[in-house]
Amino acid sequence: MQQRLYSLREGGETMRKIVTGMATAAGLLVALPAFAQLSRTVNQGLGYATIVGWGTQDLRTTIMLVINILMGFLGIIAVLIVLYGGFKWMTAGGNEEQVGEAKKMIIAGVVGLAVIFMAYAIASFVVQQLSSATGG
Repeated sequence: MQQRLYSLREGGETMRKIVTGMATAAGLLVALPAFAQLSRTVNQGLGYATIVGWGTQDLRTTIMLVINILMGFLGIIAVLIVLYGGFKWMTAGGNEEQVGEAKKMIIAGVVGLAVIFMAYAIASFVVQQLSSATGG
């Protein structure tokens, strides 16, 4: 019985490494096109900003674009935390300590998502009000 519990713990550690590796690989696959575009235009200096459209669009639009990108990355991280907490709970094997840690992780991920949604709503509201106040 004791040896079986030990092998389950090892399997959970191996699974954690596999999931972490897969998440890292997925992140790299998402970022590769951006790096490829950057490497093609790095010699042009400020030309990169005009390719993206930052030099030709309104500053408020650029700020909202940056906020959207940052909130998107934070949302992905929060969802991954919730998923990892669920995975940890499923592989706990009845161990109350691991189940408690998994619950805390899931709650932290959900609270993080709520904070991210509220931050996006506030930032969107502020930029919209600034835009209407300045006649843009």
